[in-house]
Amino acid sequence: MRYAYAITTALLLGGATASLALQPGAGQTAQNDPAQIAQVAPRAGAPSSFADLVAKLQPAVVNISTKQTIVQQPQANPFAGTPFGELFGGGGGAGGPPVKREGAALGSGFLISPDGYVVTNNHVIAPGAKGASVDSITVTLFDGKEYVAKVIGRDPTSDLALLKIQASSLPFVRFGDSTRARVGDWVLAIGNPFGLGSTVTAGIVSALHRVAGNGPYDRFIQTDAAINQGNSGGPMFNLSGDVIGINSQILGSSGGGNIGIGFAIPAEDAKPIIDTLMKGNAIKRGYLGVSIQPITDDIAAASGLPKDRGEIISRVEPGEAAAKAGVKVGDVVVAVNGKVVTPENSLSRLVADVTPGQVARLDILRNNAPTTVNVTVGTRPTEDQIAALNGGGDDALPDDDGNGAQQAPATSPLGLTVVPLTPAIARQVGVDASVTGVVVASVDPSSDAGQKLQRGDVIVSINGRPARTSADLTAGAAVARTAGRDQVLLLVQRGRTGGLFIAVKIKKQ
Repeated sequence: MRYAYAITTALLLGGATASLALQPGAGQTAQNDPAQIAQVAPRAGAPSSFADLVAKLQPAVVNISTKQTIVQQPQANPFAGTPFGELFGGGGGAGGPPVKREGAALGSGFLISPDGYVVTNNHVIAPGAKGASVDSITVTLFDGKEYVAKVIGRDPTSDLALLKIQASSLPFVRFGDSTRARVGDWVLAIGNPFGLGSTVTAGIVSALHRVAGNGPYDRFIQTDAAINQGNSGGPMFNLSGDVIGINSQILGSSGGGNIGIGFAIPAEDAKPIIDTLMKGNAIKRGYLGVSIQPITDDIAAASGLPKDRGEIISRVEPGEAAAKAGVKVGDVVVAVNGKVVTPENSLSRLVADVTPGQVARLDILRNNAPTTVNVTVGTRPTEDQIAALNGGGDDALPDDDGNGAQQAPATSPLGLTVVPLTPAIARQVGVDASVTGVVVASVDPSSDAGQKLQRGDVIVSINGRPARTSADLTAGAAVARTAGRDQVLLLVQRGRTGGLFIAVKIKKQ
């Protein structure tokens, strides 16, 4: 239509000719033209019922329950030492013996073999609270028979687990091909919401490759089929009866109820993991040893990088695969073995799919110039091993004692007051002794930095250039202004959580 109007305006044609120009081109029809829709629309009343399909599938879906012991330390008696101490709990209480209580959790799962292998979510069989331990896992079949289950394997990263019960000739279902699922396809979810027993809900595929913000491996099938607490671990079926997903998460209201947004782990991701666990093998993922960030609008504007293309390296762990290959902080990885890095296919996900020990080709933008780095991929540690220790705090940075610490002037172009990073300050703010930079002593709350930085942050570089003094920040802001940009890109070290790129607007002069 924009093209038609442009032709009309440019040639100053009369009304009759203009109307001809606005007609659809030869062979074009509206997307919802009745003749077109008739070829793809479901026939009237279809599907008339899911009953026959459910009757076949429901016996393979199971209820999973756990019995747990929760150990809690008693809280101190706030009335200890007062006349009311004995009335409200006796002595101090804080030094008393631990209190044990029983807990339970419910979820769903499904049989994938006649001899009793059961697939579910890892969180269904994991301890439900701090200090809890799982004592037993019970699988209840559709006919009410109960079996004690053994954990064959689990993978917390993907939230999958494989159980085994001692039985034979059981009804079971197979994984299907989730890559063939399309938005708008009918799906069925079968599970045990709120412990009510086998419940069936129907809906459609609402989206594919959905990132829910829970981790680097998110790539869910989204559905509006009702999924509630207790549905976790249950199967998502297509109308051919294939398991195309494992119901895993919900986006719910404050009360935890269904609002029509549920997420399932695609079969294409789940089946290889389950197959590996069934063989008794551990899940191994590729690992670079870097911290990464997406290219946000602010980062793109501050650095001149293209938006929504690749992810930027904010930290390189010494001795790990990326460091050995020469990957640098500030590199933007745009592809792994030819596969483009996107929000749906993150760098972490693409590298995780590379077998440890194999070489991966990274396409990189370094200072906005393309280059290639070949990395021999390492083995990803456990999530507990990866978790970085937070360090420092607002009170860790000492006030300037007037002994010559260099500070940015009050008219700092970024709205920051900084002091050089000394070994003593590094220990207090919780950064590694090898880190160099300037430490944020205060920020102007009216500046953009005031919304993004905090006291104790260490600024390592500005637009890729080392920051050693406040003058370096002032110079970096001047260079950005000359280049026509109103933001600078800071590499910030915050405690031991790794580097973080933060785009900060320059204060107007």
